[in-house]
Amino acid sequence: MFEQRRWPREGILPTIAGLAWLWNAASFGVVGFAFSIIPGLLLVGSGISILLWAGDRRITQFSALGGLLGIPFSLPVFFVAGFGVGLLLMALSIASFVSSGAAAVRQEPHTAGVPVPEPSLKLSAKVALDDVLCSTMMISMPLPELSRHRQIAEEIGVARNLFEARGWLEKPEDYHRAPPILEAPRIRTARAAGVDYEHIRFESGYAPHPEEPGRERWLGYEKNRTAHAWVLRKTDKPRPWLMCIHGFQLGRAPIDLTIFKEFHERYGINLVMPVLPLHGPRTEGRRSGDGFVAGDYLDTVHALANAMWDMRRLLSWVRSQEAPAVGVYGLSLGGYNAALLSCLDNDLACAIPGIPLTCFARATWRHGPPLWLRYAEYDGLSRPDVEQLMSVVSPLVLEPKVPHAHRYLFGGVADRLVPPDQVHDLWVHWDKPRIVWYQGAHVTFRSEPEVRRLLRDAVHESGLVPS
Repeated sequence: MFEQRRWPREGILPTIAGLAWLWNAASFGVVGFAFSIIPGLLLVGSGISILLWAGDRRITQFSALGGLLGIPFSLPVFFVAGFGVGLLLMALSIASFVSSGAAAVRQEPHTAGVPVPEPSLKLSAKVALDDVLCSTMMISMPLPELSRHRQIAEEIGVARNLFEARGWLEKPEDYHRAPPILEAPRIRTARAAGVDYEHIRFESGYAPHPEEPGRERWLGYEKNRTAHAWVLRKTDKPRPWLMCIHGFQLGRAPIDLTIFKEFHERYGINLVMPVLPLHGPRTEGRRSGDGFVAGDYLDTVHALANAMWDMRRLLSWVRSQEAPAVGVYGLSLGGYNAALLSCLDNDLACAIPGIPLTCFARATWRHGPPLWLRYAEYDGLSRPDVEQLMSVVSPLVLEPKVPHAHRYLFGGVADRLVPPDQVHDLWVHWDKPRIVWYQGAHVTFRSEPEVRRLLRDAVHESGLVPS
């Protein structure tokens, strides 16, 4: 599928669409002009860039964003400039959106061992949705100031020396201390997204090791000290439980319940949905997830270790509810955490990492702004050093404890946020258990029938639901 032309034809449509927007902008009045230049400039700029500088992933991301914004922005045009002009701008915007997805699929190298993406308008639209999400993350993602690069690199060096001296690089499981049992969390009833649920909270009690760099900074995140979880359960009889772990920037009850409630409603499984550190009510930044994945790698290590501590405490409480079996399921960043938890808990019935991120360093060097990465490397922040630091919290290094038959994975062959190589590496490390590759991207997994069948089979085969 990987094919790069000198003059990719996928750049023609966005260029034409952008010019059409800008050509008509002056006739829409002051307000209409202000709205028209947004899709117009995005489409012209990205379209020409696809033609002249093809290969930069960010170009198709902003082309997709311009095409998507052009669709709602064209609705008022029907009333201002007439049906013909409105229809033309809407059609060009839709075509540009799909065309940008096609360009993104074409320029992505294929990962050996993963099915090849099958070109189609449907797949192009799915990929374009991923690219829109990538573009908005790129615009709003907080990154450390350039002046912090050297400090981050120094912290990583000190931490790596400490980890090596303690033997944690050789035996990363020893980095994770066993948390105390969770006996009496605070529980209140609540309602969100039309669902009655229980809100559990408790004092986390997690702290980085005394000598670790970044310890005091992590302990200074006050809201993060309180752990939270959402629970859906029936108390008529002992039931199996499934721990469901949300993705990056989620951790809000209405969204988490909407994504995971099907397991409870369809199969009668009790659900516990932990909120990851720095997410939802634990947020320390402007948005959920700020600081978890932001280039400050000691914070990321502590966030993952904190998540494992809290989840293992939650599991102790779940098992005290006479749970006959407990499994874990996670999505994206939650898939990373699900895979990592399966390496630390000895008694999980199944582990289902979906579209899982598996290497933070690789993700940073893929998605990070090139100039930011160039400055970071100049100041001594190297990818190999980051990978070694992160090995103590890596599911690609620790060994899973879940039986091989009860390990399940799924990934999109054209995923733009978590590329297939990340999912493939976990599959290989896990000794190639059952995996589903679907012809789609990151945000479309819920609509994929192969994924639904895998989830159904997983809860039956692992004993969470009687056959």
